[in-house]
Amino acid sequence: MAIPKLQAYALPTASDMPDNKVSWTVDPARAALLIHDMQDYFIGFWGENCPMMEQVIANIAALRQYCKQHNIPVYYTAQPKEQSDDDRALLNDMWGPGLTRSPEQQKIVDALTPDESDTVLVKWRYSAFHRSPLEEQLKATGRNQLIITGVYAHIGCMTTATDAFMRDIQPFMVADALADFSREEHLMALNYVAGRSGRVVMTEELLPAPVPKSKDALRALILPLLDESDEPLDDENLIDYGLDSVRMMALAARWRKVHGDIDFVMLAKNPTLDAWWTLLSREVK
Repeated sequence: MAIPKLQAYALPTASDMPDNKVSWTVDPARAALLIHDMQDYFIGFWGENCPMMEQVIANIAALRQYCKQHNIPVYYTAQPKEQSDDDRALLNDMWGPGLTRSPEQQKIVDALTPDESDTVLVKWRYSAFHRSPLEEQLKATGRNQLIITGVYAHIGCMTTATDAFMRDIQPFMVADALADFSREEHLMALNYVAGRSGRVVMTEELLPAPVPKSKDALRALILPLLDESDEPLDDENLIDYGLDSVRMMALAARWRKVHGDIDFVMLAKNPTLDAWWTLLSREVK
């Protein structure tokens, strides 16, 4: 009845993408990002230090960063830690008491902690629209596209995408920024949405050109990722200024599309603007 212990699997790649029935494209002026149920409770079913989930979180973090830089609003869903039997209702029959037995795991995972400009919606059912102001807030701000990330792909994420479609809001499921009980269920959700209610995309399709064109552009990319208000010198350790491993993983995934040898270890070995610009300014072979 409860969520089972989950096993990692290979995330979808470009070769796994279903045929999309629609050709919608994301417009930053019309879009909003949804980070769906990325709470410690739900992520914990994969255990600690799961590489698959680290990659999903890194992809979501990269999308969130992009949205922040382009004034795209960010929404979260999160189940409350206290839910009465009336509030859970049929969820009790299907999943048991759920998060109400683990209130200490209610928070969003640390790497995706919302800030004061984000909106956190209380989550009551599979769809993020149920008993929430999501539709009204989207329409009040002229947003009619929803970029969907998080867990679980074939339950809340797929249901939210279909609900969005029925409200004339274009949903975009980000295939490699989602996770599920299994690869089969993950791919099923992508196929359903691509053919019935939305468009399926990869993280890289939504992000700008992966490699900055100058050291100044690299600095402009990195500064919003730091916790410190002071700017680092070109040869100073970026970790000392608050750059965390999840953000470095997201950068490595992005830059590896141009320089195939770049990985997290390479960036973490010498985390300075000088060192990273040396890596990025190499001629592409």
